[in-house]
Amino acid sequence: MGGSLRRAGGALALAMLVAACATTPRPRPTPPVPVPTPTRPPARPTPPPPQPSNPKTAAEAGVAPGPPVSSLDLTADQASAALSAFKSSCRALMKRRDVSGLTEPGAWAPACAAAAAPDVNPISFFPAQFETLLVGSGALFATGYYEPEIDGSRTHEPGYDVPVYKRPPDLVERDSGVAAGGPPTGRKARGRLQDGKLVPYYDRAAIDAGALSGQGLELAWAKDPVEFFFLQIQGSGRLSLPDGSVMRIGYDSQNGREYTGIGKMMRDQGLIGPGTTYATSMQGIMQYIADHPDQTRTILEANKSFVFFRELTGAGPIGALGAPVVGHVSVAADPAFIPLGAPLWLSADRPEVTGLWVAQDTGGAIKGPNRVDTFWGAGVAARITAGGMSARGQMLILVPRGTLAKLRHEAQEERRDATGATSQR
Repeated sequence: MGGSLRRAGGALALAMLVAACATTPRPRPTPPVPVPTPTRPPARPTPPPPQPSNPKTAAEAGVAPGPPVSSLDLTADQASAALSAFKSSCRALMKRRDVSGLTEPGAWAPACAAAAAPDVNPISFFPAQFETLLVGSGALFATGYYEPEIDGSRTHEPGYDVPVYKRPPDLVERDSGVAAGGPPTGRKARGRLQDGKLVPYYDRAAIDAGALSGQGLELAWAKDPVEFFFLQIQGSGRLSLPDGSVMRIGYDSQNGREYTGIGKMMRDQGLIGPGTTYATSMQGIMQYIADHPDQTRTILEANKSFVFFRELTGAGPIGALGAPVVGHVSVAADPAFIPLGAPLWLSADRPEVTGLWVAQDTGGAIKGPNRVDTFWGAGVAARITAGGMSARGQMLILVPRGTLAKLRHEAQEERRDATGATSQR
């Protein structure tokens, strides 16, 4: 909530509050693109091979071919919006290492070149450039996030007492494997150096208690600690200033602490949900906290994760690929299972989710195969949609043509090598 609009990263459907996105900068979207329910379901894909119980990448989870892109019910508006988002991701897509194990950066070059053509037809572009695959079972779980707007001030004025911190200079990022004394993993570990070793950074409780005060790190000040907490979950937002102007802030880093969904915690404790007067939603959580102010700090500090911000100017907010994320088009995903920049076809039990999206962001709690956080933009409608979003169905990843053949060839080579090694022992 999602370097990303979320890199922290989504928001606030129960599932998102249970596992939400963080992280990363979130933009005001272009006008919503209608996403219709498909009139015919995609062809039944080939069942995937057996999967390990806890896969760490898409390749480990198992890959199976999906139906042809031409069988998907793309609309002109939908294809045009997705094409624009895909094109904006191409610069990073062709340079970024794909840790999912599905593609190489160069494999995307033909599609990116075709997307840049001045006369490209969005409807024909996707079937011409891509094939579909499923990771694991392909069973989709989608939540939602949005760009909130809350009251804030650039200076510490009466009533504005919640510091919005910029990234501290002593926050260090290292490869998690290297930090642990092993080989690189491609994943980040964050902390601070103590006697030359990387140790955990201050958690939310320590920061609330003043661990960062007096260092000049206050970028701005928020009025409501609960509203700011949820803005941190989204990873970016807008501060409505006393003079009527707006200050946009976006994700700059996170303290490296694990995200804890307070919604699940509260439900498990019987504070919200069945048998209570509070719904299992963002609205229900906020109402419970408003009715029990003495519990506010305990509840919020159960989530040790803390997001740091920077002021945004120009286009943005910006997702994990360095491109603006767009309402009704962009999703946050786990790059270990979905190549960032890849188009996705979601077929869900929520019609507004069904359609073509592009993976442009990440989220600290958006983990695992076929798990995405859909971005809905800014405003009241976006907040309502994101706050109640929990959708299930099937996800197809659109990858460059030839990807499946390459993966099959690599699997055969690995089996041949393994067989040869066994026969020599």
